[in-house]
Amino acid sequence: MLFGVNFNIKHTKYFCVYETGQATGRELRDEIRGDIMKLTDIRDAAGSAAFAEKGYEVFSYDREAVRERTKAAPEWIHFGAGNIFRAFPAAVLQTLLEKGHAGTGVVVCEGFDYEIIEKAYRPYDDLSLLVVLKADGSIEKKVIGSVVESLTADEGNAADMARLTEIFSAPSLKMASFTITEKGYAITGSSGAYLPVVQDDMQDKTLCPKHIMGKVTRLLYTRYQNGAAPVAMVSMDNCSHNGDKLKAAVTAYAREWLKNGIVEPGFVDYVSDHTRVSFPWSMIDKITPRPDALVQEMLKKDGFTDTELIITGKNTYTAPFVNAEETQYLVVEDDFPNGKLPLDRGGVYFTDRRTVDQVEKMKVCTCLNPLHTALAIYGCLLSYTTIHDEMEDAELSTLITRMGYEEGMPVVVNPGILKPEDFIDAVLKKRLPNVFMPDTPQRIATDTSQKLPIRFGETVKAYLAKGEHVGQLTFIPLVLAGWLRYLLGVDDAGKCFTPSPDPMLAQVLGQMEGINFGTKVSAGALDHILSRADLFAVNLVECGLSEKITEYFNELNAGVGAVRATLKKYTVQ
Repeated sequence: MLFGVNFNIKHTKYFCVYETGQATGRELRDEIRGDIMKLTDIRDAAGSAAFAEKGYEVFSYDREAVRERTKAAPEWIHFGAGNIFRAFPAAVLQTLLEKGHAGTGVVVCEGFDYEIIEKAYRPYDDLSLLVVLKADGSIEKKVIGSVVESLTADEGNAADMARLTEIFSAPSLKMASFTITEKGYAITGSSGAYLPVVQDDMQDKTLCPKHIMGKVTRLLYTRYQNGAAPVAMVSMDNCSHNGDKLKAAVTAYAREWLKNGIVEPGFVDYVSDHTRVSFPWSMIDKITPRPDALVQEMLKKDGFTDTELIITGKNTYTAPFVNAEETQYLVVEDDFPNGKLPLDRGGVYFTDRRTVDQVEKMKVCTCLNPLHTALAIYGCLLSYTTIHDEMEDAELSTLITRMGYEEGMPVVVNPGILKPEDFIDAVLKKRLPNVFMPDTPQRIATDTSQKLPIRFGETVKAYLAKGEHVGQLTFIPLVLAGWLRYLLGVDDAGKCFTPSPDPMLAQVLGQMEGINFGTKVSAGALDHILSRADLFAVNLVECGLSEKITEYFNELNAGVGAVRATLKKYTVQ
């Protein structure tokens, strides 16, 4: 005999048919509830239990109590509601809350793409799911609850702006941090003149700026007017000397506003005094790709329904979940004039400015970024579409391994707090081969001309500084020759491809004019490019590498299959 049951679960109506005697009404509800999991379900014990039964890690702290304490005395606000924030800083705070090392949560504010807050945060009570994809194939799934409030820096949203004013007026605020990308700090154009929106902001006596740097400076002015309590302004963006970029933008606004009679004279002194407003440097490293379809399907099979891919009008790709690699580093200059959260208990390194700089140089000059760029260049030439597949290629894997260990490590900057050997081991053995990280050589090849100076030129300069002859180098010159070969836009099979976007692309293509696929160039034919210190950080002609790079280029460009043959020739052990 069959009977039907109607009931609602979290506002979703279900009708199920069961055979008499198979299950009780309570068991029916448990079975359905176990099959359907939504982030907001964890607000009650049964919902949390359903997540835990499926292997999801759910926090145990009293989130509502954390929310109330944060509301009353906020300590941390973060600008930039993207995936890296939820996967890293917010997850670190979750660890602190779980261990009892923190009592307040983090407030997130989005100053550019307000749809992220409207679609990826508020419908889910600011909760998110972090999916950690490990290189060994194992997966961790964690519900992140440390974000307890989400706001937009939207002048059209009076309630959010009032709350931002309240937060920046609070003496309890210790840190405002940022992951807004390097472009977020740019207030001038290529000519050096202020952007039009910035010019308007600086003359606006109503103090309603449109640029995110103007909005942040306006909030600091609010703090100044309400007691001038100290605060740390911490950029966590992946760019060199990021704190200086933030400070330069803020102080430029402050000075122009003072010049135009908009702010009090003491405000410039306030933001210029690091004992009151500090701008620490930091180095961050963690891969958080766009929400992945395979992860989405895996979550759906668990019964987790909050998997909708969200593409905003400003082309941000996000979702209620974040997929990320397991390896992560955040090194921050220890300069917090109002006290700091104990992020070091969650794996963050606090150190001095010199060490932050050394960690960054270790990463971008030797242990990660040069390897990435080499894979990007040769991945495009060999028609690969994922980095992890390239790591299965014997020649490419050997190329970056020998370049890193044999040519980079002898001149690596050792910061002391992180061993370069351990860092590069993790890159080569865990990070780049991770099949869950669907990064592409085509994406990484973007803006290559901007990356060559620090990723390769600095190593060449280090050899020169030691008085060593750079002619001993093999793999760095091979990568630089590979980039020139890449500029031809023809892969190793003789098929055309479109080079990735690059601000110098048109210019360097102009300098390669007349050099075609299969063309052998004469000695010195590439010197007009190789002598450009703006591209390579050094004049490769003067330092003695031009002849070798030209020779490698000719080998790579000899015809179909020449790239593969050249790699085999020089990577053989």
